[in-house]
Amino acid sequence: MKRLVITGLSAAGILLIGVAALGGTAASPAPSVSVTFNKDVLPILQKNCQTCHRPGEVAPMSLLTYNDARPWAAAIKTAVLTKQMPPWYADAEFDGHFLNQRKLTPQEISTLKAWVDSGAVEGEAKDKPAPSEFVEGWSIGKPDKILPMPMPYQVPAEGVINYKYVLIPGNFTQDEWVKAAEIRPGNRALVHHVVVFVRPPGSKMMKDAKPGIMYDASEMGGEGGLEGQYLVSFAPGEQPETMGDAAQRIPSGSDIVLQIHYTTNGTAGEDATRIGLIFAKEPPRQQYVTLAAVNPMFAIPPGNPSYEVKAQVTVREPVQLVSLKPHMHLRGKDFEYRVLFPNGQSQTILKVSRYDFNWQLRYKLAKPVDLPKGAQIQCIAHYDNSPNNPANPDPSKTIHWGDQSWEEMMIGFFSVEVSTTEDPRKLVQMGFGSSKPLAE
Repeated sequence: MKRLVITGLSAAGILLIGVAALGGTAASPAPSVSVTFNKDVLPILQKNCQTCHRPGEVAPMSLLTYNDARPWAAAIKTAVLTKQMPPWYADAEFDGHFLNQRKLTPQEISTLKAWVDSGAVEGEAKDKPAPSEFVEGWSIGKPDKILPMPMPYQVPAEGVINYKYVLIPGNFTQDEWVKAAEIRPGNRALVHHVVVFVRPPGSKMMKDAKPGIMYDASEMGGEGGLEGQYLVSFAPGEQPETMGDAAQRIPSGSDIVLQIHYTTNGTAGEDATRIGLIFAKEPPRQQYVTLAAVNPMFAIPPGNPSYEVKAQVTVREPVQLVSLKPHMHLRGKDFEYRVLFPNGQSQTILKVSRYDFNWQLRYKLAKPVDLPKGAQIQCIAHYDNSPNNPANPDPSKTIHWGDQSWEEMMIGFFSVEVSTTEDPRKLVQMGFGSSKPLAE
């Protein structure tokens, strides 16, 4: 994961603030106003924006009401015309392939532009739709179980903090099937990312750890390592994990392990992150499992504008591919997922030609892809280590795998649905790909 200090302010949020600071709207009110906030704009914001643009969420401003949105009118127009908002990075050729696609239609963009150009009028109260309902504090709804950190962590004002790991007693007295999971950071200004692992009974992962104690990443090597099963994560732009008709199993007697990346910002603070879980009320149709294709064996040369890194895994059992989540750091340029079937046929599932580390999105397939035993998931990523990359911390250095944002990662997360009797640890065979400059 990356070390960029995120305080709920994305690149697009900075754009909104910068444009708004210029003041005013681009045009004087038209003599006759046909587009109003209450009738035309608010429904668009409810559908596409308010999940993030409300108090306590990742966006830097609320767009729940006219009074919230009006000061940002010019910035909203700029953000939607430049396609900065809503954030969605799958190439246009994959439009319609994903359940959670966040793109405004041409008509919605025209409506927002017309509203701003005609004076950003509020309109009649009777035209307002009913307010969107959000469960206080949780996007997934009221959790069946909340797992808080046993004690807060004090984050210093300065310095580099290695990844931290903390054990939370699960107190699961029976097998549970999780259908939705969400991480709520206690301090968004200091928490860059969180990954939650399930530690089943008998696991060697943190086997001697005491609950509530923060262990450093340097203490996580050796026997056991990170052998827990991924459950859910939080990162810039990432939404909670929902699993449809499937669910993820937490065995009776399991505990929870949190990997937390804190970033300092000049002000000391306290974090007490929580995890919320919603359980399936009956046995699920399929088991939901998140896996990854990973390649840590790369060295990105100084100044290289398009260094290629590949990774692949082979599935050992038939599965249904249901979602994808590419992950790179500040030099990440583009990412592609392909499936190579045992009969030699190949299918490109996703291309992200403009990767944005501020928005680590999960792409949920509208139609799952059936993968037979022996199919390969291949990931191809490119990195821009040149001076032309404005996010590049230092184009003069050779870059290797590492936890911090000035280092790099290459991970192609993907989720599958499989029989509830399968062992998630045995579903794939890892195979590192290759790394090379495209010019070679």
